[in-house]
Amino acid sequence: MSLAFAGKQMQQPIRPAPSRPYHAVRFYENERALAKIVAEFLADGLTGGAPGVVVAAPSQRAAIVRELVGRGVDVVPLTQSGDLVLLDAADTLSSFMTDGRIDARTFNEGLSDVIQKVCRGREGRIIRIYGQMVDLLWQEGKCELAIHLEMLWNQLAHVHRFSLLCGYAVGAFYKDTDVRDVCAQHTHLVSADGTAASVE
Repeated sequence: MSLAFAGKQMQQPIRPAPSRPYHAVRFYENERALAKIVAEFLADGLTGGAPGVVVAAPSQRAAIVRELVGRGVDVVPLTQSGDLVLLDAADTLSSFMTDGRIDARTFNEGLSDVIQKVCRGREGRIIRIYGQMVDLLWQEGKCELAIHLEMLWNQLAHVHRFSLLCGYAVGAFYKDTDVRDVCAQHTHLVSADGTAASVE
């Protein structure tokens, strides 16, 4: 699987399958284009009553919020009610890192707490999460840690009901084998137009 393949247009829209955890990846070239895809993913859930969580750097969070507002999503009351939670990726990542390693127990406890709080009173809804933490790790050259974190997300998805979308900067990839390693941790690959295809 190459970076060229990762950019091809696919067949189906971003619609998380209810029968299994949805864990998608988007390889992006610029944050504005990524923000549009993330906003579509979140807005589709928010308008249907499904809460959302964004774990991203300040610039990405701001871009995503702008795109949500542009889609008619009233962000302020959603954040006030807890239906939309905006977290800093670096701060969240550091909360479960110990001596340069990921503490799996701390990750599970911390993210479980976030998910449970967001879902409280909204039982039956599948929370939608966008995460940039793996992207931060990969851009720092900590590829094994990024893959480990993806695995932990996959394990957590069997405990809590959520759909997850991850973004990776294309410029941080130099080998097709790295693309395959990342895709192997995901169920879907999202193309530039926001459609998704199952990863096989």
